[in-house]
Amino acid sequence: MSDASDYTDGLTDAPARSITVSAAVAAELEQHASDVFALMGNGNAWFLDAVVRRGAMTLTAVRHEAATVAAADAYHRASGRLGVASVTYGPGFTNAITPLAEAALARIPLVMVVGDRPTAGARPFDIDQAGIATAVGAPTIVVGRADARAAAGRAVETALAARGPVVLAIPYDIAHAELEEDGERATEHAPVEPFIALDAEQLAEVAQRLTEARRPLLLAGRGAHLAGAAEALRALGARLGARTASSALGSGIFADDRRHLGICGGFAAERAAEAIEHADVVLVVGAGLNAFQTRFGDAFDDDAHVVQVDVLEAPTNSRVDELVRGDARLVAEMLLALLGSVEEAQSVETRGDAGWAEAGFADVAGVHRDRPAGDELAADGRLDPRSLFHALESLLPADRVIVQDGGHFIGWAPTHLSVADPERLLMVGTAFQTIGLGLPSAVGAGAARPESTVVLVTGDGGGLMGLADLDSVVRTVRRGIVIVCNDAAYGAEVHQYGVRGVAEEPMLIEQVDFAALGRALGAEAAVIERLDDLAQLEGWIATGADGVFVADCRISQQVVAPYIVEVREAAMRAATR
Repeated sequence: MSDASDYTDGLTDAPARSITVSAAVAAELEQHASDVFALMGNGNAWFLDAVVRRGAMTLTAVRHEAATVAAADAYHRASGRLGVASVTYGPGFTNAITPLAEAALARIPLVMVVGDRPTAGARPFDIDQAGIATAVGAPTIVVGRADARAAAGRAVETALAARGPVVLAIPYDIAHAELEEDGERATEHAPVEPFIALDAEQLAEVAQRLTEARRPLLLAGRGAHLAGAAEALRALGARLGARTASSALGSGIFADDRRHLGICGGFAAERAAEAIEHADVVLVVGAGLNAFQTRFGDAFDDDAHVVQVDVLEAPTNSRVDELVRGDARLVAEMLLALLGSVEEAQSVETRGDAGWAEAGFADVAGVHRDRPAGDELAADGRLDPRSLFHALESLLPADRVIVQDGGHFIGWAPTHLSVADPERLLMVGTAFQTIGLGLPSAVGAGAARPESTVVLVTGDGGGLMGLADLDSVVRTVRRGIVIVCNDAAYGAEVHQYGVRGVAEEPMLIEQVDFAALGRALGAEAAVIERLDDLAQLEGWIATGADGVFVADCRISQQVVAPYIVEVREAAMRAATR
C-alpha cells in the first residue's frame, strides 16, 4: 500500500504532487457521501485504499459485486443520502449490472466507482463497459489525471440532478498516478433540478374538478415522499373529504385513519379495491401507475377522471386523462390554496365524505388490514403465509425497516406489516422485476438505519441467489431479522406457469435449511414450522441483544397471493387476443 502522504485532500498546504488520482476521487466523493459499499479487485484497489486511509467514509465490504450496488441503492432509499458503490473492471462490473439496471429504472441516485481499461487501450479481456452501462440507463464519466476531482464532482451532480446511477470509471494505469493538476474541489453548490413552471389555469381547473367530485381519491407514490409533499397531501385529502391510497413504495405517506384505503393495485385488500373502483376523480401524485398499481387496468372505474402529477413530460400510463407537470409538493400546496376559504373547504369536505358514505365507505379505518388470516397450516401441512405474517405484525419490533426481496411472497409483507414512512419499506428489485437482491439490500438498510431493526423478507430462491451476502448481513447489520419464506420452490413460476401445464421440475428447489446456514455464519436461528415456533424469535427480540436472527419459515406452496392471480389472469387474457 502507499504512504499516507499520498492521500492529502488537496485543500491543505501539502504539495499537490502528493495527490493521486484515486485519492482525489475519494476526496470529492466524501464531500457528498458517508458510506461506500464495495468488493475489492485489481481495478478499484487503489480507490478503496484511499477511502480506508483517508477515513472520512465508512467502507462496508460485501461478498458479491451485485451487492455493492444493491446495498448503495437500499442505503439511499432508507436515508435519502447519496449511495456509493465500487467494483473492479470486467467481471466485477458485469456482475453488478442487474442492480445497476434496477437503480436506473427506479431512479436511484448513486455513484458506482469502477476500474476501467488503461488509457493506452483495451487489453484482451477488456469490454465496452460504458456501452453496457448506457444500455441499462446509466451514463459513464471517465476520470483523467487532469480532472479526477472534477470528474467525481460531475458524477455526483449528475446522479443527484438526473436522479439515477452514474458510473465513475478510473482507468487502471492512472489509478495510483499523481494528478497533473491541483485536484481542487469540483463544485461547492448542490445540483439544481430543472424548473417546471406550474400552469395556473390548469391547476384551477383541476381544483374545480376535485371540488365538484363526489368521491375523490388521492393516490400518492414514492415520488410524493421524495418531493416532501406528504403534509400537503394529507391536508388536501382532509379538505376534500377524499379517500386516500398509496403505492407500495409510498406506504406511510397518509395517516392510517377513517379515510385511508392502504395500497392501491394488486396488494389492495378486497374491500379497499372495491372502494377505489368507486372513485370518480383520482389525483395521482408521484406514482408511476404501473401494471401492478392499476391491477392491469382494472383498478379504476372506466368513467373516473385520472389526473397524474409528475415532473415527467408524458403520462406513465394510457389510463391517465390529464397530466399536471410540476413538483408534487408545489402542486399539492397550490391546490390547497385554490380550495378557497375555510367555510368553502368545509363544504367540499362534507361533499366528499357524503359521496363516499353513499357508496358504503364512510369509515374505512383499518380496511387495508382486513385480510383473511388463513389457518395456521395449509392442506400440505406447511405454514399458511397469511397466518405467519398476521403473527409477525404484532411480534416484530415497531421501530423497523422492512426490506423486501422479490418472488411470489412479495405481497405478504407490504400487505401485513405496517411501516411508519416510505423509507421503511424497501423493495429493491421491483422496478427491474428481479430477485436475489434482498440480502445486500439489508446491508444498505442497516448502514442507513443502525438504530432500527432491519427485517428482511426473502424467499428460498432469492435467498440462495444472494447467499454470499448472508455473511455480510450477519457481519454488518447491528440488529436484523431474516424471514425466509421457504416453500421449496420458485413460487411465482409455479403459480403462473405450472398451473398452465409448464413442466414444474425447473421451478422446484430441494428443501434448504436456512437456519443451519445462518448459524454457520454466526446468526441465531430457528426453523419455523408452526406458529408456536415463533416463540424462539420472540424470545430473542425480548433480550434486546444486537445481532441477526434467521427465521426459516416453512410455508406452503398451495396458498396463492391475490396479486399473482391477477398477473396470471392478465397474461392469459393477453395470450388469447
